Parts: sequence; structure tokens; C-alpha cells
Amino acid sequence: SGDGPGRVVWERDVHSFSSVGRAAASGLSTSRRRDGGRVRGRTSRDLERQKKEHERTRGGLERKERRGGGIDGEPDDLVEDGVEDRKTYVLTDGCASSNLVWDGTLREPCRKNKRISKGKGRKGKKVVDPFSKKDWYDVKAPTMFTVRNVGKTLVTRTQGTKIASDGLKGRVFEVALADLNQDEDQAFRKIKLKVEDVQGRNCLTQYHGMDLTTDKLRSLVRKWQTLIEANVDVKTTDGYVLRLFAIGFTMKRPNQIRKTSYAQTSQVRQIRKKMVDIMTREATSCDLKELVMKFIPEVIGKEIEKSCAGIYPLQNCYIRKAKILKAPKFELTKLMEVHGDYAEETGKKVERPAAAEATA
Repeated sequence: SGDGPGRVVWERDVHSFSSVGRAAASGLSTSRRRDGGRVRGRTSRDLERQKKEHERTRGGLERKERRGGGIDGEPDDLVEDGVEDRKTYVLTDGCASSNLVWDGTLREPCRKNKRISKGKGRKGKKVVDPFSKKDWYDVKAPTMFTVRNVGKTLVTRTQGTKIASDGLKGRVFEVALADLNQDEDQAFRKIKLKVEDVQGRNCLTQYHGMDLTTDKLRSLVRKWQTLIEANVDVKTTDGYVLRLFAIGFTMKRPNQIRKTSYAQTSQVRQIRKKMVDIMTREATSCDLKELVMKFIPEVIGKEIEKSCAGIYPLQNCYIRKAKILKAPKFELTKLMEVHGDYAEETGKKVERPAAAEATA
């Protein structure tokens, strides 16, 4: 092998060398790699051409640290010559069979950052305000309440097969009875209204349940008295199935000196039976609208206090909770009976004064 450019430094079959030849080849290889970038079995021109071809095909470069050098694992004299941390690279595809090695004269390949490269070349999405695709609808309460306009609700505008009215039907609104009847004494009672139909920009609701506020319920529970509760499932004349929960508390008899007013277990059972009978009688004899009108002034609670006074005096008797378990099939005519007509107010004609007409 000669020393000129483009000449092979030594043969690939290094196992045929003698021990002296191996040492000579090892010294020759290290000197040539430092000076001219020679590699085993290939010339510098072959290596440059193969490197360019590999870069065109986007082949991967695998970095390897070379801890021991020379042929057959024998250490070379790179460190002794002052060259430290010499990095070598091996072609991973296309040239693995030739076992090519070269030193750090090539530029170190950088790894791809997948997150950066993914978004490269893409345009950022245009930020659109979600409220620009929504509409406001008025929530209307039934005629059994003083205030008909409960508030407003938001829904996405009709687009394709997704209809806005379908997104509104079934929504449940919880409103304080004080706001519906403009009476602050009824602030402890909450009414649930469910959207049954949508007409124009109006959501027509129906009574869906009732409950007491937590602070009111906690204020009723005290020491030195007996708490009595009862519940029953009832069916109104128009087909609504409701579950009613009643609550009551014992109280001191007139001129009672004893501190406590506890009822016996037998008395509690009798009072509970009276509660169930009264709730069943009052609910099954009317429709839903009339039943709600009984809930508002607490007619059933007063009836329970009156009928149970002979067993044990009661106080603070309320229908604590009422919820609809089952509703009949939806009928628009019945809903409109509860709501009436929502014709748009166009105003009325106002006569102009004669002086204004003369100036005009």
C-alpha cells in the first residue's frame, strides 16, 4: 500500500498479518487517521462519496465512544499523542457489513426533537371566541308563580344536525321561591323547573321538584325534642308520580315544666301514619298545578300539625322535599294550559297631541 491520496492504507483481512505486521499496521492506521482521515479497507474518496449518499437517503448515524483502539482490541497511542476523547461513528444502514470506522473529523449528528418537528410548517389555529356561536334564551316559569321570567340560558346555535332546542330540552333550573313570588319569607324553599319545550327564544318549563335550603333544615333540628319523618309515593290526577317527604318536631305542652318533650315510639308510629295518610289524600285528589299551589302556603304541613295534636303536639311541620319520579307523555296542549300565550308585545298606538301635529 502506498502513501499517496486515494490509495488503500492496508488490507481488510487483518487476521492474516503476523504479530509484527499487526503492530506496524496499528501504528500506520493511527498515524494515517490523524493526518489524512484514512479508514480500514476504503480510501478517503470512497468515504466522502458514501457519506454524501448516506446523507441523501437520510440514513441514521449512531454515535459510539471508542474506549480501546487498534486492531484486535489492542490499545493504540491516541491518548499518548495528546489526542483525548476521540469519537468514532459507524454507519448503521447500507454499510454495516463493511465495518467502516472513522475518527472525529466528521460533524456530530444532532438528534431530532419530535415535538418541534411535528409542528413545523403548520399554521397556528385561529382563536375563535366560543360565545360568538351561542344564543341567549329566556326561561319562562309556569302561571302558578308570580314572576314568569326566571332568567336567561345559553346554548350553541343550530349547526348542521345539532339543533339548539335539543340542547335546551331537559335542562333543570333551581330557583328560590322568594324570587318567583317576590316574598322574602319564602326564601328557604327552592323550586326546580325543567325545560319541556322551546318556542322562539322562550324555554317553557314545568315544575320538577322542591327542596328546603340547608340552613333552614339545620335551624329546625334542636335538642330536647323528637324529630319525626315520613315519605310516601303518590300519583296525581294528571299522571305525575311524586315522592313526598314530610318532617315534624315535637313541642312542649301548655304549662309544661319538664325540660324535654320526647314522644314515645308508639306515638311516633301513629304520627308517621297520620302524615302518610294526609299526604296521600291531598296529593291524589288534585293535579300537579293544584298540588304545587298547596306546597307554597304549606297547607299540608298545617294539616299535619292540626290532626296530630291529639297524639302529641307538633311544630315546624313541612313538606321537606318533593321530587317527580315519573311524568306522563309530553303533550304540548297541557303545557300551554300552564303557560298561556307568549305573544310578542308590539305596543299600543299612542295619539299625538294636536300641537305636535301642527308643528309637524
